[in-house]
Amino acid sequence: MRGRFTDQGGLFSYIAPDKRVPANHPLRKVRELVRDVLSDLNRSLGRLYASEGRPSIPPEQLLSALLLQVFYGIRSERQLMEQLDYNLLYRWFVGLSPDDPVWDPTTFTKNRERLQNGDVFTKFMTRLLNHPQVKPLLSDEHFSVDGTLIEAWASQKSFRPKDGSGDDDDGANFHGQKRKNDTHANTSDPDSRLYRKAAGREAKLCYMGHATMENRHGLAVAGRVTHANGTAERRASETMLKARRKAAGRRITAGEDKAYDTADHVANLRAIGVTPHVTQNQAATKTGKNRNSAIDERTTRHPGYGMSQSRRAMVECIFGWGKQHGTMRKTKHRGIGRVAADFLLNLIAYNMIRIPKLLAA
Repeated sequence: MRGRFTDQGGLFSYIAPDKRVPANHPLRKVRELVRDVLSDLNRSLGRLYASEGRPSIPPEQLLSALLLQVFYGIRSERQLMEQLDYNLLYRWFVGLSPDDPVWDPTTFTKNRERLQNGDVFTKFMTRLLNHPQVKPLLSDEHFSVDGTLIEAWASQKSFRPKDGSGDDDDGANFHGQKRKNDTHANTSDPDSRLYRKAAGREAKLCYMGHATMENRHGLAVAGRVTHANGTAERRASETMLKARRKAAGRRITAGEDKAYDTADHVANLRAIGVTPHVTQNQAATKTGKNRNSAIDERTTRHPGYGMSQSRRAMVECIFGWGKQHGTMRKTKHRGIGRVAADFLLNLIAYNMIRIPKLLAA
């Protein structure tokens, strides 16, 4: 018998949102992990708010919503609130009941600053890596470091001379002009820099993101964002690896690509107790001579060098996931502090996706 079509359902529903989510849904394990980390951050989050006044939106819900934005590559907070309004899966993950109103998108503006100034994203990453189930997965001896470009939310037309000179057409015609970071700056995002990834490629306004990966399972353990320039990758690597070396309490190894093969960088790593497993750069120069690599047989003859080079390629998976599924390809934020917070959030989200699969293996 044909069923009767009813355009509207019942007025009330007695099924909890948890029952709507399949038992094998991947977000279930992720949600449990997020709740464990947020419970450890309870005291740190409490210090960010005044003891009196009107209650704010719980920071635990804000952090969960920001993670959802990265998980599903949602472009903006406005679109995030739109989907949170009608998506029961998102409401369940964040901790909202079906009857709770969603927040105004501008809520994220001030609260993101509060979380950023309180180093909440860094603390979240630290608590996650020290979780009893996660810590055994990590290597404390072998790491890999790499960098990637993050396209800035800025226009080439806004890259104007610092002295105020220039065309009268508001920067619309900049072809044929010699523009450099020394003489020009972007008016909408002054922290962005004009950078060319390789010879023959177009120059873009961008930032440079850096990630440290442990080599056992390929999880991100540290990240930072710097201005885009020719030495940023090496200087960021030295800073992050120095912290890893201090935490490990013994000598560690670091796999890096040939962009890091310079004499001063290799010497700096050895000076801080890091064995540089850097890819040898022996490419031909413009004069036809081969480059002299700073890595010799004292390093390459060991089996660990080949293993580090093999595992090093996994760091590209972090950047690939962040740019294809997350929000890393083109940032929607301006200012190096906000971009760094969003970059670290992408690293956390990548780990959150990977960890349940590793625990189930």
